[in-house]
Amino acid sequence: MENEKKRCIASEKLGDTGFSYTLSLISGKYKMTILYTLMEFTVVRYNELQRYIKGISYKTLSLSLRELENDGLVIRKEYPQIPPKVEYSLSERGKSLMPILDGMCEWGDKNRI
Repeated sequence: MENEKKRCIASEKLGDTGFSYTLSLISGKYKMTILYTLMEFTVVRYNELQRYIKGISYKTLSLSLRELENDGLVIRKEYPQIPPKVEYSLSERGKSLMPILDGMCEWGDKNRI
């Protein structure tokens, strides 16, 4: 026991953990809400997302969707027509994140004060 090294929080590199990486993908005020909306409704157009997520600005929604797309969680499909039509859906990688979001929802339902 004497030779056992004690861990110290000051020497840990939490930024290198899987937890930190996952959090970096879903952090932000609306990202989890966007992902959950896409899970519930499968394919959603931009204006529909904006209606579902009350209070989100055009700029914030655009930026969040772009980041989610760049991180490989969301697929953006643009149709060459007038007026322009763009649909968003979860990628396979995004779908693999859904059990985690479901677990968070279940925990919130059980532990709501």
